Amino acid sequence: ERAGGTIRFRGKGSPSSSEAPSRKNGPAHLLFVKWRKEAVPSPWLGMAARRALKAVLVDLSGTLHVEDSAVPGAQEALKRLRSAPVTIRFVTNTTKECKRDLLERLRKLGFDITENEIFTSLTAARNLLEQKQVRPLLLVDDKALPDFTGIATDDPNAVVVGLAPGHFHYEMMNKAFQLILDGAPLIAIHKARYFKKKDGLALGPGPFVTGLEYATDTKAMVVGKPEKTFFLEALRGTGCAPEDAVMIGDDCRDDVGGAQNAGMRGILVRTGKYRPADEGKINPAPYLTCENFPEAVEHILEHLL
Repeated sequence: ERAGGTIRFRGKGSPSSSEAPSRKNGPAHLLFVKWRKEAVPSPWLGMAARRALKAVLVDLSGTLHVEDSAVPGAQEALKRLRSAPVTIRFVTNTTKECKRDLLERLRKLGFDITENEIFTSLTAARNLLEQKQVRPLLLVDDKALPDFTGIATDDPNAVVVGLAPGHFHYEMMNKAFQLILDGAPLIAIHKARYFKKKDGLALGPGPFVTGLEYATDTKAMVVGKPEKTFFLEALRGTGCAPEDAVMIGDDCRDDVGGAQNAGMRGILVRTGKYRPADEGKINPAPYLTCENFPEAVEHILEHLL
């Protein structure tokens, strides 16, 4: 169990405690956990031995804010992170609104963020549609449609699914079902199981995508987190390799698991959609679990630079 910069072990017959990998703790290859007289390297020692951090990817909804409320202390923590010699990118699976509206929401909350720092799954979806030159049936929220301006949607020959509560009814789902049966590719902007709202958790697009997969006996092409290509695309132009980057997010599978599968470190925060024991849902476990974004920034500034 990690708390701050320390790994703690609990239970009968547990090993002696050992500090988490840190540049301040000396060479990472000298750190070991003792268990029954055997020296067992910590699973994140390889990460700790890498070069100093160059890029930080930050999730938005659930990590910096929940709807129109900022996570306490997140604005000041972002300012502190900007003082470090790292490139910052904000990566999000949100399909509830276009990038312009998302940026306006963040600025109203006091976050100093520019449009070119945000990489969304809507952008990734649009890039794929242009690459494949298809005409999509867009199952996305109407507020997200501006990000698809210029994409032909007449006589659709592809199905794109995001979070679209107003479109997830029988007639529209059946139309998507029939298109897929006729050979249209199924493109999932992401497959999140749920997301965090002020009044609790709410269904994400994942269950609806899975329903279409089941009914048509096909597999969706996923473009957002946790896909490796999404994280690599987000890093493009930064000059940073995955091993030089860390991802901070509240979704253990999509944020942390996806980033770690792409070669980054992943920091899970206990805000937003986080639920107790989420850490055990991926393998390897998160590099670190923090209470919130400010605590994650503190760890980065103290241990990864």
